Amino acid sequence: MARFLITDIKSIEIAPTSAAMLRNKIGDMILHSTVARAKVESINPETGEYRVVLQGTLDREESKWEE
Repeated sequence: MARFLITDIKSIEIAPTSAAMLRNKIGDMILHSTVARAKVESINPETGEYRVVLQGTLDREESKWEE
């Protein structure tokens, strides 16, 4: 698995992106974090629109993910 770097965070905002690509990018970011949490800021049951905020700390240990 490729290491998720702090410079990769901007790639999450690049549009257009498919839901599958976004899921993979965010999943990689969470897997390479030492701490991660999510907060649901809002949800609209009528439209299905939602806002989720992720907060965490990326693992900066070089050797942990490079094998």
